[in-house]
Formats: sequence, C-alpha cells, structure tokens
Amino acid sequence: MSDGFLAVPGFVVVGSHARGTGALQVFEMGQKDLVCSKKYEKKDEIKCCTFGATALQDRHLATGNFKGKMETWDLEKGDMPVYSVKAHSEIINCIDGVGGLGIGLGAPEIVTGSRDGTVKVWDVRQENDPVAMMQPKESEAKRDCWAVAFGNTYTEAERVVAAGYDNGDIKLFDLRSMSVRWETNIKNGVCGLQFDRKDILMNKLVATTLEGKFHTFDVRVEHPKRGYPSVVEKAHKSTIWGVRHLPQNRDVYMTLGGNGSLCLWKYNYPKERTKEDADGVEFGVAGTVEQIQNVILGTQPLSGFDWSPDKEGLCVCSGFDQTVRVCIVTRLKSL
Repeated sequence: MSDGFLAVPGFVVVGSHARGTGALQVFEMGQKDLVCSKKYEKKDEIKCCTFGATALQDRHLATGNFKGKMETWDLEKGDMPVYSVKAHSEIINCIDGVGGLGIGLGAPEIVTGSRDGTVKVWDVRQENDPVAMMQPKESEAKRDCWAVAFGNTYTEAERVVAAGYDNGDIKLFDLRSMSVRWETNIKNGVCGLQFDRKDILMNKLVATTLEGKFHTFDVRVEHPKRGYPSVVEKAHKSTIWGVRHLPQNRDVYMTLGGNGSLCLWKYNYPKERTKEDADGVEFGVAGTVEQIQNVILGTQPLSGFDWSPDKEGLCVCSGFDQTVRVCIVTRLKSL
C-alpha cells in the first residue's frame, strides 16, 4: 500500500485486492471519522503513487503497477487514466514526481524504477517515449531498482535523480549532462530514498535499507576521492521501508519500520560543514542524527507514509496489515 495527501483535507491510498486487481481509494477527513469518498478498482495491481508532477488545480495522481504501466488519474473521474504508457517490461517498484504542486523549477516530470533494471523519466505532455532513460551497460548485470527520488531542481536546467538498487548501489544521475554524477554502495538493499528538499541546491539525501540501517548523506560538497560524507544509524531492528522529511522542517524526518514502528529523527549540522584535506581540496563533514520519538503502531511492516503539506505534524501511514492510520505529531516547532 502507498498513500499521499491531497491539497484538501484528505488523502489517497493505492494497493491491490486479493483477487489480483488494483485499488485506488480517496478518503476525506470528517469531524470524527474517515470517509471513503471515491473507490476505483483497476485491472492491474498498483505498487506506488505520487502527486509530485501535478498542478494543484488538477490533482492528477501518477501510479506505477505490477504490469509495468505508468498512468495518471483524475480523481474526480478515475475510471479511465488521463495518461497511460507501458513504461517497463516488469513491475514498477517506485515512482516520484517534480515540477508540480508549486515545488521545483522546470517541466513537470515523473521518474519510475523497475525490476527490469531501468530508471526512466517521463513528461506526460510527450506520448510513449521517456525523456531520459538510465540502464545498465550490456556487460553489467541488471539490478532491481527499489527506490527513486528527484532533487536539485533549483533552476530551470538543473535536475538530478537518485536511484537505489537491491544490491545496495545508489546512483545519482544528472539529467542536464545525462551522466552518472556519483555512485556508491551501502552493502544492503536500498528500500527508500528522499532528498530533504527537491527544489533547492542538493543538501541532504537519506537512504533506508534492509537489516535496519539508514544513511544520511550530506550532498552539498563532493570530494573527488571521498565522495559525499554520511552518518549511519540503526533503527527498528528490521527493514526500514522508507523515509519522509517534514515539509515544514527539512532537518526532521520519519522512518518506517518492518516491525510496525515509526521513528522520528532530527539531523544536526556540524560546526563546520566543510574542511580541506592535505592537498587543499574541500571535503564535506557529516553531522549527527538524533532520535526524537518512536512508536509501534502494529505488528506488520509499515510501507507507506506521507506528511500533510498544510497542517504541520499531520500524517498518514499504511502497512501490510491493510490498515490506514492518521496520526498527529506534536511539539515539532520546538525542534
């Protein structure tokens, strides 16, 4: 299950039914209860979704499904997709959007990552063909892409995509130069990726992994040999399925645990973010990560989470127990 907030008091949940069809449901928040205002059943199971590339007035949801299709939906009349393309030959594991919701400069675009080993960038104004595609060389084995994230969209020209793979690879693709800007391996499958903000000069990138670790990279300064500095933390005692930064404070973020828990973290910058090595070359210095709070919400993994862009601390999460929970995190202004 995946979920995301609308620009109104409500949210969308996507997933699959036991009979192998896709589920897309719109919930509204009433005085006391959640009300399912719209319910659509799709032919194919849905794996992931994003509002990142839609205009506020349209509220078109982009989804990736088990058959490799990327589609966008008008939630007011969701029987037929607004846009549909056979994006990948296998399941779309992850999706992200940029250029919509007033976040990030440049064209609205959607990025998808798949089990077929490719990462593709789409402009829904352009039919059938991706505007960019990242795939392994013929001599390389294809890896299952589990996570994608847009970042660095602080000008009309600049834009990067971070992609995480099942073998622990993280690759940073520069869409302006169409090249791999940086890559590393963190030794565990990468389940989630997110920049602290999409619409600023790259600042921080958080990667969550199997076996209960997450890495916070300071991606402001890259050293030619050391790369980007990072700090590693252990949490949840299980797979960490994802990460979401608080929209109102980029240094605060939530991680999702395979043991049914949520952990709230705060990143603290070092006194000096950069230093010089013996040759006078500048390198970055990682800060520290502080756990603010944690809570166990169930016994099954939590796989979907989103913050409200309007109400600080309001959030929604979903899990393998087929339950959607709306939560509120208090005292965030004091952090």
